[in-house]
Amino acid sequence: MGVKLTLKPKQVVKRLLLALPLRARDVITNRYGLGKTPERMTLESIGKTYKITRERVRQIENYSFGVIRKSPSYTKEKEALDELAKVIDEMGGIVSESHFLKMVSDDASAQNAIHFILVLGDAFKKRKEDDHFHHRWLVDDTLGNAVEVSLKRLYESLEDDALIPESEMINSFLVELKDISEKYKNEEMAKRWLSLSKKISRNPLGEWGAAQSANIKAKGMRDFAYLTIRRHGSPMHFTEVAKSIQQLFDREAHVATCHNELIKDKRFVLVGRGLYALSEWGYASGVVKDVIREIIKKHGALTKQEIIDKVLKERYVKENTIAVNLQNPKFFKKNKEGKYSLT
Repeated sequence: MGVKLTLKPKQVVKRLLLALPLRARDVITNRYGLGKTPERMTLESIGKTYKITRERVRQIENYSFGVIRKSPSYTKEKEALDELAKVIDEMGGIVSESHFLKMVSDDASAQNAIHFILVLGDAFKKRKEDDHFHHRWLVDDTLGNAVEVSLKRLYESLEDDALIPESEMINSFLVELKDISEKYKNEEMAKRWLSLSKKISRNPLGEWGAAQSANIKAKGMRDFAYLTIRRHGSPMHFTEVAKSIQQLFDREAHVATCHNELIKDKRFVLVGRGLYALSEWGYASGVVKDVIREIIKKHGALTKQEIIDKVLKERYVKENTIAVNLQNPKFFKKNKEGKYSLT
């Protein structure tokens, strides 16, 4: 959902730029994409245009901001600046730059105008992106610090490949935010603050975790297959996995390719004819014979029915298939009590 502003950003900027001499106005217009096209020019490219150094362009930029801030035009636009500060406060006091600009307008030129006002305004403070956070703007240092510290603590609490439902992630985050005003403690605000982090992210299924995890930053067929089967919650046939990948992620998934990837990855266990489960669910790898051997190793001699019951928890096969495997004297022997053990 977007944010409705009463201020007209492009008109506000146009009035503010009138305080500048022509060359300074051109430099700022090009530097911030405030002209006919929204393309922003670098210090170097502007310098080449005017045959001056990058440092000289930077000096003109700094000079221009000083002139505008001291001009009557800046004073007259106080209402527009105050509205923007109020909007940021209502959005949580600290906002991701890209997210905020998309919220206020779909138009790139209007976004550039808003960005220019943020750079110009005394009430707005920018924190540049670093290892933990994206570019962000804030109007309250204390609140901004509290949010960033809480996001770092939340990330440190995550296991590498954990997948956390959105409601659970939000609740965990709100617990970390114990020292902030109650007016900010709601689901919408929490999701907005979570978007500040480069370390925490959400996968296409709405599950949260560490951004670097393959479960969040899914790339290949295997990652999408894992998320698909996990979401399904029970074993799936490889043809269904391929079909579901197309439906859930809008990605082309060839059945044969999907099957090959499932075979190669230890995250998946073949539990029946073409049926795959996740190994993390406790399924043992191997054919039926191997499953029987592991069960006997773990539990000792068992009756035929006891073995069948336990194998059926590991494999989707017919009871007769299990019984046939038990008849192989190379691997199993039956004692006088009718129990099977390893040969």
